[in-house]
Amino acid sequence: MTRVKRGSVARKYRKNILDFASGFRGAHSGLFRTANQQEKKALAYAYIDRSSRKRTFRRLWIARINAAARKDGITHSSAIHSLYENQVLLNCKTLAQVATLDAYCFSRLIAKVNDKKD
Repeated sequence: MTRVKRGSVARKYRKNILDFASGFRGAHSGLFRTANQQEKKALAYAYIDRSSRKRTFRRLWIARINAAARKDGITHSSAIHSLYENQVLLNCKTLAQVATLDAYCFSRLIAKVNDKKD
């Protein structure tokens, strides 16, 4: 079997991992073994947090809509239900932005929907 000298391949592999870990603190950015472990951990957290971010934002939007709706005397759940019944098709992100940036518009929207329901 022929001899394989893999010095350049190994150096390139280690260089890529050390470049990835360049912003890490302490030995995690300079030593290959710890940088390799931290790279695996960082990529695992990145994968987990891509779905976690969606949950976090959904909770934030619901909290904002609920806070704005309670000023008008109803809950998030009943506000969403009445908007859906009256075919006001705004998603939670948009509703939360309206509720925080333009509270008057949001309260008028809720009032209009509740007037139609009665």
